[in-house]
Amino acid sequence: MWGLTPNQKCNYSVHSPTVVSVKLKIAAITPSLRQLFEGPLFMHAVVLGAGIMGTTSAWYLLEAGHEVTVIERQPAAALETSFANGGQRSVGHVEPWASWATLPQAVLWSLREDAPLLFRLRADPAQWRWGLQFLRECSAARYQHNLQQLLHLGLYSRVAMSELQSKTGIQDHSLERGTLNIYDTPAAWARGCAAAEKISALGYPRFKTDMSAALALEPALHASSKHWVGATYTPGDGSGDAHLFIDALAKQCSARGARFLYNRSVQRLVASGGMLRSVVTDGESIPADAVVVACGSFSTALLQPLGIRLPIYPVKGYSATVPIHNERAVPTVSITDDAHKLVFTRLGDTLRIAGTAEFNGYDVSLNAKRCQALIARAQTLFPAAAHYDQPIFWAGLRPATPSNCPLIGRTRIHNLYLNTGHGTLGWTLGAGSGKALAEIVGGATPAVDFNFLGL
Repeated sequence: MWGLTPNQKCNYSVHSPTVVSVKLKIAAITPSLRQLFEGPLFMHAVVLGAGIMGTTSAWYLLEAGHEVTVIERQPAAALETSFANGGQRSVGHVEPWASWATLPQAVLWSLREDAPLLFRLRADPAQWRWGLQFLRECSAARYQHNLQQLLHLGLYSRVAMSELQSKTGIQDHSLERGTLNIYDTPAAWARGCAAAEKISALGYPRFKTDMSAALALEPALHASSKHWVGATYTPGDGSGDAHLFIDALAKQCSARGARFLYNRSVQRLVASGGMLRSVVTDGESIPADAVVVACGSFSTALLQPLGIRLPIYPVKGYSATVPIHNERAVPTVSITDDAHKLVFTRLGDTLRIAGTAEFNGYDVSLNAKRCQALIARAQTLFPAAAHYDQPIFWAGLRPATPSNCPLIGRTRIHNLYLNTGHGTLGWTLGAGSGKALAEIVGGATPAVDFNFLGL
């Protein structure tokens, strides 16, 4: 995701060393003075990464009047973690992974190559450190706190996404028919209903649903009805193609004056005096008044030379995209198969099957057994829906924090900001995260109860 075409030129004349120096000094003042002074000056914000977080950040920074440059190592936007995810925008399903209830199941899953969660122990201090932090987040108090944080940000993002869709007019195969979680045992259904009650109690409806109601909501489940005992339904959730949306949003940002430097890798960040001065790429050194790091799992290595250690570990997810064969047999409500932790989402004329979590460092190779497990499960649940002999497989690295809560806000370097660590919830939390980040860069406090960094 990080180049200039031959006929493009970058003009940084408005960012002379004197002007940049003045702006950087203002950025170090108290938040109230920053809010007073930064608006008229307008900053040059450099965003690193053109995935969901980077591109939404760029959009909202442009909206605020700032000049924006986006650096992306891929040839276009949304070609890594944002490329082929499950497609769900699921505010009602933001339960943190870290809880004592999930640990026994995770241990059992570690014995199966095709398990929904596969933790491969490595001689990697970062993995062990992440694991210990994960255990700390498993307490009941931490779980409840993290759940509230994620739901607050999810609700904020849901509104931001609706406004963004309306303003841009981008079509991304959206379906706003809710999401169904389906369960294959009474015990699993009971756990799902308990989770639904917690979400509903916090102000976002998610309902216990018997199978007769579930089949009425999604007739495509009739083909596998014998497998299920119950469901939960979240009417406010929806789905859409993240890659399609973010690629179109990046094009609209470009049309409004943002510079997207594709095929450009960041070599290092230059800081001095507690401020970030420039971003060095493989093509040039770019001065910046503010820098937003939105590089997903790769944010960690980029910031280590500055002494900033992020609690992020890459979690590999898989997907298969298959062409639709029978319109009637394809779900139009996005389905989550709880037992296998898989999502089934219709995206235009394709069916997306996505899920699983593999802790295996930065490896993005495709595991054949895990790929085939996606197809096998889809054939079981929706046998007539798609051409399962024509799959396009994909794997991407989700940037996971131990708490599942993303890192959004200012670092100890005053003009260096983060928008990363969203794990499996990037598509759900993306619009709100980008909006909140732009507000923080502008010196404001976002109108959402969330533990933003540096506030």
